[in-house]
Amino acid sequence: MPAKSKAQQMAAGAALSAKRGERKKSSLKGASREMVDSMSEKELHDLAATKQKGKPSHVSND
Repeated sequence: MPAKSKAQQMAAGAALSAKRGERKKSSLKGASREMVDSMSEKELHDLAATKQKGKPSHVSND
C-alpha cells in the first residue's frame, strides 16, 4: 500500500528504523509511534519506499 502523503511516508520511515532497532522507540512521536506497534516491518517498508514526487505534504482525514 503506497503512502498518501509525504508526512505519512516519513512517519513510516521513522517507525521502520525503530522497529529494526536503529532508533529508540521513545524518540518517536504521533503517528510513527503508533505505526511501530500496529504494522509489520514489510508494511512499514512498503509505505516508506513510496516515492514522494507528486504527493501532497499532508492529507486531511476526510
